[in-house]
Amino acid sequence: MARFTRLQVWNAMESLGLIPLFYHADAETAKKVVAAVSAGGAKVIEFTNRGDRAFEVFRELIVSVEKSDPAVILGVGSVLDQATAALYINLGANFIVGSVTNPEVARLCNRRKIPYIPGCGTSSEISAAEELGVEICKVFPGAQLGGPEFVKAVKGPCPWSKLMPTGGVEAKWENIKAWFDAGVTCIGMGSDLVRKEFIANADWDGLTVLTADCLAMVRRARGKALYSGVEHIGVYPTVTANGEEIVAWYRAVFGFKVKEGTSSFFISSDSPGRMEVMKGEVGRQAHIAILVTDFEAAIEDLKAKGIELLEPTIKPGSKAVYLKNPDPAGNTVHLLWVG
Repeated sequence: MARFTRLQVWNAMESLGLIPLFYHADAETAKKVVAAVSAGGAKVIEFTNRGDRAFEVFRELIVSVEKSDPAVILGVGSVLDQATAALYINLGANFIVGSVTNPEVARLCNRRKIPYIPGCGTSSEISAAEELGVEICKVFPGAQLGGPEFVKAVKGPCPWSKLMPTGGVEAKWENIKAWFDAGVTCIGMGSDLVRKEFIANADWDGLTVLTADCLAMVRRARGKALYSGVEHIGVYPTVTANGEEIVAWYRAVFGFKVKEGTSSFFISSDSPGRMEVMKGEVGRQAHIAILVTDFEAAIEDLKAKGIELLEPTIKPGSKAVYLKNPDPAGNTVHLLWVG
């Protein structure tokens, strides 16, 4: 059974804007591909049903990913018929992508509350798919249908249509910008992202870097702010209250949830926003975490402004760096990127 709801999948696809897609007959290699693109920030990934016994690779892959990287939303592509869709849904696929539109697959996916992203090549096919309950239609093959100009032409009279081109989408700024300028919701990128040379040379770091670069280009093409807001504020114990006492007060008064880490507690509710309560460094002024959409670009931007930075901390799924000097009030500030 799928671990993610339809809304979660659709929202993640739209939010990220990039869906890597690939096939490999070796399960161990497939795991490394998923790990590499996930480390680059791509959390919605399509494994294509392209080879003999591909479902056996997918079965092993999805079990492994659910344990090693549970934030990854793994689905399956190149599904043409209801029987194949049912097989992958029962293996845990979180979404189904097709090269064509099949009403039987659409009905099955609706019955199981699974997102279906079918292939469409005309405005009539897009409209028919939407009548079947499809939220995002795959424009395939994207380049051969006319590229961004096709999307722009469809979106003119049908601005509500959400489209994901696949086929001919390139890991280049000009190409990515053209697609988003035309109005796509997201892009599917295959061989120009998950390149043969990366796999042949086991260059997983190269794949991670290219994935991060492509996501940065997507954000830039959409005009997203580099600094997207305050992710959390960190407060410190005082001589009158230690960390545990501060946390206990917020939990008792507001009913906030608490997650304990090695050096701090995080307080949050079901809505966005959280506060970090540190366990040590009594009397220190607060620190503020600024969420960024592109970590490397943010670093370059601050350096250009003459802001000195300390050494970054890079972890799977997150990157952070402190500004060397505090703000005018004496609060320390750090950037935070979360993949």
